[in-house]
Amino acid sequence: MTLSAIRQMIIDDPANASFAKKKWEPVYTAHKSARILIVGQAPGRLAQESGIPWNDLSGDNLRKWLGLTKEVFYDPKKVALVPMDFYFPGSKERGDIAPRKGFAEKWHPLILKQMPDIELIIVIGKYAQEYYLGTKKKASLTETVRSFKEYLPKIIPLVHPSPRNNIWQKKNPWFPKTVIPTVQKIVAKTLSSNLK
Repeated sequence: MTLSAIRQMIIDDPANASFAKKKWEPVYTAHKSARILIVGQAPGRLAQESGIPWNDLSGDNLRKWLGLTKEVFYDPKKVALVPMDFYFPGSKERGDIAPRKGFAEKWHPLILKQMPDIELIIVIGKYAQEYYLGTKKKASLTETVRSFKEYLPKIIPLVHPSPRNNIWQKKNPWFPKTVIPTVQKIVAKTLSSNLK
């Protein structure tokens, strides 16, 4: 099975019929040569409209955190962008609706099987961490992120880079001081191995 075949299966899935009627495409990128996998929540409205993952202020923040240019971030041969749901789920009063349950369980294993060179998985936010860390996650998202070294070398948990989380960052000054510099070094090292 190829990645393009899986993408078509996602589009044709009856569970995604309402999105197909809107002419929406699944918003994610994946390539068999990717070394880093970034798992977020679900595309926001702007990302869905443009068809480009992380095409908003959250994406700008995330790229700064990772120390990546847009060129590298959007190179699918280096970085795969595979959220917990590939379609914009809609909005509620405070942010977007949660990704659909069971979506990642159905599609992520198929996609990851086609990306054997993934060395690092960056899991962003509660839903990605619940799925990829399972019982290894801490009681709170903050403690999970604070304990990020426990999940190395394969996984790095991060908070969502939404501007709405600026208050959280101010309350947790250890995050930009200790987590971000280490994450940038790991990301750079992982991508440098892609050049060999």
